[in-house]
Amino acid sequence: MTGNVSDSFSVERSFGGMNWRPRLEDGRESLMLAQRLELPELLARVLAGRHIGADDAATFLNPTLRDLLPDPAHLKDMNVAAGRLADGVEKGEGIAVFGDYDVDGATSSAVLKRFFAALGVDCNVYIPDRIKEGYGPNGAALLELQARGAKIVITVDCGISAFEPLAIAAKAGLDVVVVDHHVAEPALPDACAIINPNRLDDDSPHGQLAAVGVAYLLVIAVNRELRNRGFYKSRAEPDMMQWLDLVALGTVCDQVKLTGVNRALVAQGLKVLATRKNPGLVALADVARLESRPEAWHLGFLLGPRINAGGRVGQPDLGSRLLSTDDRAEASDIVKKLDGFNTERREIEARVLEEALLKAEENDMVNQPLIFVSGDGWHPGVIGIVASRLGERYHRPVCVAGIDGDAAKGSGRSIQGIDLGATVIAARQEGLLINGGGHAMAAGFTVARDRMDELRDFMITRIAAQQAALGEELGRILYFDGALTPAGANPELVHEINRLAPFGAGNSEPRFVLAGVRIGKADVVGENHVRCFVTGPDGGRIKAMAFRTADRPLGKALLESGGLPIHLAGKLRIDDWMGKNGVQFLIDDAAPAS
Repeated sequence: MTGNVSDSFSVERSFGGMNWRPRLEDGRESLMLAQRLELPELLARVLAGRHIGADDAATFLNPTLRDLLPDPAHLKDMNVAAGRLADGVEKGEGIAVFGDYDVDGATSSAVLKRFFAALGVDCNVYIPDRIKEGYGPNGAALLELQARGAKIVITVDCGISAFEPLAIAAKAGLDVVVVDHHVAEPALPDACAIINPNRLDDDSPHGQLAAVGVAYLLVIAVNRELRNRGFYKSRAEPDMMQWLDLVALGTVCDQVKLTGVNRALVAQGLKVLATRKNPGLVALADVARLESRPEAWHLGFLLGPRINAGGRVGQPDLGSRLLSTDDRAEASDIVKKLDGFNTERREIEARVLEEALLKAEENDMVNQPLIFVSGDGWHPGVIGIVASRLGERYHRPVCVAGIDGDAAKGSGRSIQGIDLGATVIAARQEGLLINGGGHAMAAGFTVARDRMDELRDFMITRIAAQQAALGEELGRILYFDGALTPAGANPELVHEINRLAPFGAGNSEPRFVLAGVRIGKADVVGENHVRCFVTGPDGGRIKAMAFRTADRPLGKALLESGGLPIHLAGKLRIDDWMGKNGVQFLIDDAAPAS
């Protein structure tokens, strides 16, 4: 650790309303790690704060598929699915994919389409319209795929709760393979195979997989089955590594935990992405002005939103088509459309967010265990993003619902420690929902208009019980990994910290404190961001940025600091703008230094 802030340093209430606590309160474990593994003190401290011991540190720092990729057969129904799909390939049967409209669904669909294309199979992909068809398989679409020649349909990132549509498909003689990761109910729909590490009867230790991770295991299993049958005696076997860029993108964007196998999938996928082999991802990176070596946050903040825009406010199949094409001209055309839809999405989002903020404040929802707001005509394509924005602001789980006639479609985002998906499933089992499901950090639902108050009260009660079990103030603890001075925040340090990447859910980017610093020039830039220059007691200086805070207490504190000492908490990033080799500090929070 660089600086003079002790392990006992804490802040009881920051400008952002947070309590700051050191992630590691006892430095003896980090000292042991540093000595035993010959690691820099700061790196060892961060590892120890994440409960990474000496035996696991090497794998954590160097996550490889050789060490972490499981045998696909450990998942229930995997062998059944691999056998049925291998049969379909050998017999020349029609194979189709029904995918979700988000990034996880688009990448899952693209992985499957590319795999079957490598086998000489033209796989038809169907992505439903968010507004007209809603989430998940529907009977009409499945029968349409059958009419187009499909004998087998693979649902990806959906299907685990599609009881009625899959019953329709089964009755029509259509074999459905469900590939999903959302929390399952005790009863399962009627399908040829259901592959989901979060089935209640599956003891897989890899429940953190996104749907694209499960889809990738499926293509590995099908490939192995075909190899065992001698399918590749007269043809080349596909390179299974080439699609890891898609796996990384879907995994990061679905905000699943970057632990275990997910670390290896993302780490290796970023390497594949850097080779710029997928025309769709190349076009996407170019329009997003991604010029440096890709990192996980690039996927989540630059690439993912543009793919999502098609499903939110435009054409739902654009993302899947973009990631599946080998035609660079087509990729360029699709990206232009997606970028336009992304601009439209931001405009719609801004309007809905403004209304949602007013309702949350007016109804005193911000002091409830769950913020639950709704509005007539709110676009269903942006309610998930609005829920995320409210969660960032108020440090609460959030559900946002758009009302259309007699029903409302809702989307929720959670915080660490609160399982929102389980709460939504409980509401469905209670008979409060038309449909719904999800996982710990995100969920969706459809509810009758006249039952929304009942649903809200039910969810608040359930989440309050989870909060009580945690034994700490919900969403109000901000953990930091150590202290730095502006002078000590150099590129070499950032590169050392990045050995812990990829960062994301389950492996948060290390956060540091700059204690007793002063804010120099501060101004508002871009979309409500605060930019400033920070000077330490030793004269060291660093550029800093606080995103989307200009109208919030944190942003106002930075803009109006008056040169008084202040504590900052945030993250370090390489600043390579215009060829620079500097460092900038991304401010998460601030507190008075007194």
